Amino acid sequence: IWVICGLIGFLTGLIACMIDIAVEKLAGYKYLAVKQNIEKYTELGGLSISLILWAVLNSAFVMLGSLAVAFLEPIAAGSGIPQIKCFLNGVKIPRVVRLKTLVIKVFGVICSVAGGLAVGKEGPMIHSGAVVAAGVSQGRSTSLKKDFKIFEYFRRDTEKRDFVSAGAAAGVSAAFGAPVGGVLFSLEEGASFWNQLLTWRIFFASMVSTFTLNFFLSIYHGKPGQLSSPGLINFGRFDSDSVQYNLYEIPLFIIMGALGGVLGALFNIINYWLTIFRIRYIHRPCLQVMEAMLVAAVTATVSFAMIYFSNDCQPLGQDNTEEYPLQLFCADGEYNSMATAFFNTPERSVRSLFHNPPGTYNPVTLGVFTLAYFALAVWTYGLTVSAGVFIPSLLIGAAWGRLFGILLSFIASSQSIWADPGKYALIGAAAQLGGIVRMTLSLTVILVEATGNVTYGFPIMLVLMTAKIVGDYFIEGRSRIPGLQSVPFLHWDAPPTSHWLTAREVMSSPVTCFNRVEKVGRIVDVLSNTSTNHNGFPVVSDTTENDEPGKICGLILRSQLIVLLKHKVFVERASSRLSQRRLQLKDFRDAYPRFPPIQSIHVSQDERECMMDLTEFMNPTPYTVPQETSLPRVFKLFRALGLRHLVVVDNENRVVGLVTRKDLARYHVGKDGLEELHLAQT
Repeated sequence: IWVICGLIGFLTGLIACMIDIAVEKLAGYKYLAVKQNIEKYTELGGLSISLILWAVLNSAFVMLGSLAVAFLEPIAAGSGIPQIKCFLNGVKIPRVVRLKTLVIKVFGVICSVAGGLAVGKEGPMIHSGAVVAAGVSQGRSTSLKKDFKIFEYFRRDTEKRDFVSAGAAAGVSAAFGAPVGGVLFSLEEGASFWNQLLTWRIFFASMVSTFTLNFFLSIYHGKPGQLSSPGLINFGRFDSDSVQYNLYEIPLFIIMGALGGVLGALFNIINYWLTIFRIRYIHRPCLQVMEAMLVAAVTATVSFAMIYFSNDCQPLGQDNTEEYPLQLFCADGEYNSMATAFFNTPERSVRSLFHNPPGTYNPVTLGVFTLAYFALAVWTYGLTVSAGVFIPSLLIGAAWGRLFGILLSFIASSQSIWADPGKYALIGAAAQLGGIVRMTLSLTVILVEATGNVTYGFPIMLVLMTAKIVGDYFIEGRSRIPGLQSVPFLHWDAPPTSHWLTAREVMSSPVTCFNRVEKVGRIVDVLSNTSTNHNGFPVVSDTTENDEPGKICGLILRSQLIVLLKHKVFVERASSRLSQRRLQLKDFRDAYPRFPPIQSIHVSQDERECMMDLTEFMNPTPYTVPQETSLPRVFKLFRALGLRHLVVVDNENRVVGLVTRKDLARYHVGKDGLEELHLAQT
């Protein structure tokens, strides 16, 4: 177990390092080329050529990334976090943890960020870590058709899910340099079932991940062994002495949290309708690629226009940290501060908003930048590219947070306590991110670890809680993404008003059952019947003469029946003694996770008359509940025990129904009380 967790952490850290170096190099070459071009044409006139160059470079990068996602692996679009949350919740989402998905994801995110889109590379790291974990823990790759004959013990759903939650945590850890935040992310957002050993596994993978990234980046920066880059994003140090807050500032922070909740809700509402529009009208891959290229070109045009029309010139001091300072129409020894916000990777822009001294940014610059970047980020999120929403959210929040701080210093007569707008940039960033993604516990710890200052733990927590409460009042979080609404996602608790519902009202019935010794032909017919798409079948004692359902004896899965049919584990009917071929547990593990479809298994007419004894292979002690059990109680059983099927029985232990996660996930609390959802038939 520890070897697997170490491998997951190491490989996730290595992928993060590779993405970071690739983005830095590509973006560096792009910005250098555009900067030299702008400087050349500032004197000669004809800056439109510089704009065309910038737009073409952006569109070229984004086109490559979007082509790969749209035509090769559509599941690699977006950050992948909602899909991984569903996977960890127990929902099977096709192709989400394939090796091909990982390759396209990594390539796509490098192209998206280098192409200057309003995106971050942190969200996709969580998906990448999850795919690495799914592959490593199984000891084989189904994409490469290669079995390494190791870790065969872990080839089952529960073990695979536990390792995937470790991979997701390792991804968070590599992205933000926050190992504890990674563990809490898996607990809050992902893992359905939790235990102490799992906590240790996840923490170990997270620590190895951040150490690996740190170590390899130190070699890349020419300082081997000097471990100063724990995550892909470096917020810089917030020293307690230079950036402190007073008790009477806490109400201001809460107001900022509420503002972040409103802006986050606005972001999600606009994006929700935009996604519906895309599903209806932009569903062909070629149109999706064209839209991504259009957004890239518009992003470059807006950025260029903002820099061009901004006359916010700042002196280029000795301690200036700008990588690509643009002079444009400023005097010698000065640079355009709008270019600092737009002419950079988003991570650098966030850092400059946090740490640049007071007076670096003009309030008008910040206001216009916030509006423009908000519009671009809303439009960009949901494109057919691999991209995260974490960094754009932080950048929007840091911009309006810094503006909030500057306005406070104008209003207040005393300059001392309001002097540093950097702390308001941090609080604004937390508020905006919390308003969009609606995470509280894990996000607080991630931001505290990323800033390296626990002093801000309490204000960040307050801000995130306020942002979530205010945001949830208007619209649910990003889980309300169209396409994921029909997924049977189980929350921690049953809906508050569901206590009057019982198992009888939510169960599926009538139930297809098998006898302990069943005819092969009937098993094949039941599995082939598309209307019976259950994956679990109760095994009962022989039905009585008056056709009442039999008493429960066990439960057998569709996947087990397919393996039994494939290996022809049955006997002729005439045989007086049932002696059938023995199967080992290894036979079932080798077939996992892609069990063959029933159509691929040929059963002859003679074999259909044979019998199959299910007693040896069924689960003889399935979980059962009486018909009168309340929905909250059924819900607790499902979540706490990690069930897929729950058999409902009457007073005589006869099977009357079956509860699956779809039956439970149908009910949720809407604005008008308890509502029933229509779930996808998968």
